[in-house]
Amino acid sequence: MRVAVVDYGMGNLRSVSKAIEHVAPRAQVEVTSDPARVAAADRVVFPGQGAMPDCMREMEARGLRATVLGAARARPFLGICIGLQMLFERSDEGGVAGLGLLPGTVRRFPDKAMFDSRGLKLKVPHMGWNGVRQAGPHVLWSGIEDGSRFYFVHSYFPQAGEAMLVRGTTDYGVPFTCAVARDNIFAVQFHPEKSHTAGLRLLANFVNWNP
Repeated sequence: MRVAVVDYGMGNLRSVSKAIEHVAPRAQVEVTSDPARVAAADRVVFPGQGAMPDCMREMEARGLRATVLGAARARPFLGICIGLQMLFERSDEGGVAGLGLLPGTVRRFPDKAMFDSRGLKLKVPHMGWNGVRQAGPHVLWSGIEDGSRFYFVHSYFPQAGEAMLVRGTTDYGVPFTCAVARDNIFAVQFHPEKSHTAGLRLLANFVNWNP
């Protein structure tokens, strides 16, 4: 099995590839910016860090848009962090258009709501560990206890246009969507590669997923 980790110059992709290699030692895991290599893979992981306008620009510059769209329509596809946000129609970050694969808009945490239960101001970006409520069953949640903690680093989150897309939610000042799924796509706002046991289990589930 070949797993392509899409490289468009944004983020530490080696940590993603190493985590997948750990849970799937027999798989051929490749970090690549070559559209042909991505197109030939059996499974595709689409990670990213940074500002969404920069990510969209760099993906376009490398000629990866059509390949990513094709993979997201045909093969097991995992989006991580910005790789989740880019699947939606639009982002408030720079007013940039996304890939439009999923209905909805990416929003920034609202400043007026950023307080915890004690009334203390919450920092943005949201950085650190937080519990995830599973909003409906999915193969990628197999063996992961509801409420398990995952690692987040982000200032924006998706506001899905269809309730059926939502597979996980988290609270940080406001409740927000942190996992979505449709057909062969599963995407998360958190970083499974940095989330220890729960994150590794999610990656293992992805490698064995046959949607």
